[in-house]
Amino acid sequence: MSETDSVILDTAARMFADLSTQEVVNAAEKGEWPAALWQAIEESGLHLTWVPEASGGVGADLLDGFAVLKAAGAAALPVPLAETLLAGWLLGRAGLEVPQGPLTVARGRHRLENGLVSGAALAVPHARNAAQILVLAEGEAGLHVAALARGDCALREGQSLAGEPWDAVEFSAARPVACAPIADLDADQLDAMGALIRAVQAAGALETALELTIQYAGERVQFGRPIGKFQAVQHMIADFAGEVAALSAAADAAAEAVAATGGAIDAGAWVEIATAKTRLGRAASNGPAVAHQVHGAMGFTYEHRLHHFTRRAWAWRDEFGTETRWARRLGEAVLSWGPDQLWPKITAVTDK
Repeated sequence: MSETDSVILDTAARMFADLSTQEVVNAAEKGEWPAALWQAIEESGLHLTWVPEASGGVGADLLDGFAVLKAAGAAALPVPLAETLLAGWLLGRAGLEVPQGPLTVARGRHRLENGLVSGAALAVPHARNAAQILVLAEGEAGLHVAALARGDCALREGQSLAGEPWDAVEFSAARPVACAPIADLDADQLDAMGALIRAVQAAGALETALELTIQYAGERVQFGRPIGKFQAVQHMIADFAGEVAALSAAADAAAEAVAATGGAIDAGAWVEIATAKTRLGRAASNGPAVAHQVHGAMGFTYEHRLHHFTRRAWAWRDEFGTETRWARRLGEAVLSWGPDQLWPKITAVTDK
């Protein structure tokens, strides 16, 4: 990690620890916007990590952004930093400037006709909090990136399992604030980038859940000794640690594969992302089960932070495609290698 990388990550980790507290996250679930947290993010420029300098951003390495996202997941950040980073990445690829304020991306089918966008999307993260909502819209001249003002959509509020805004939006002949064609990206690649982002965030969230579980097992006394001294509990926590390590390794490998291509998602990156998203499905199912079994009912109370991390892992598990969809894609890729290439590809080492 370079000195610049370390500064970015240290800044993010300290800020998130100070401002994404248990009280702030609980208040956000009740609809209170964490203004101080978002202001600090904007002042630091973290939301522009993936935006080229020519588009008004920081122009940092892609891996810097992924490191920030893992730290955000580890702090259960209740603001759309991940969505704003994804939107900034999309705007940058289209050569558009990035506006101030939180952003989000609405997937789904959108049309561009006579300069106006129409379409709908379900479960758009933080749509109600976004200054602008980005879409990929199909026009006569091909695919376009369009940025639309939140006020130009019909919005129906919803909530994810994590208690975060997950809103349905609909645009009817809305005029974009900005619009540009994009030739080197499609909806599948946008989903792949989103899936990777969720895997990285979940790796951070489950790392914190594991730390909380180890701490609690060392403090909770039953039958005269900490429950962490019982072999059965130790085995459970070891299984949890294995799931977290596997997800973190897969997410890091996928992030490195995307960064190595400068953000292009080639065949190799597809395999890494599919692996990470599949591992996310397994880790989000097995890891939190152990964490809550060790904590008992305590982990679901507002007096404890565990549920902030486990519920996010559950919510992110199915975003940008289910585990089944990504496992199928991974299987198809592996089968396409053929028997002679299977072992060489699995054991290949990339030079750094």
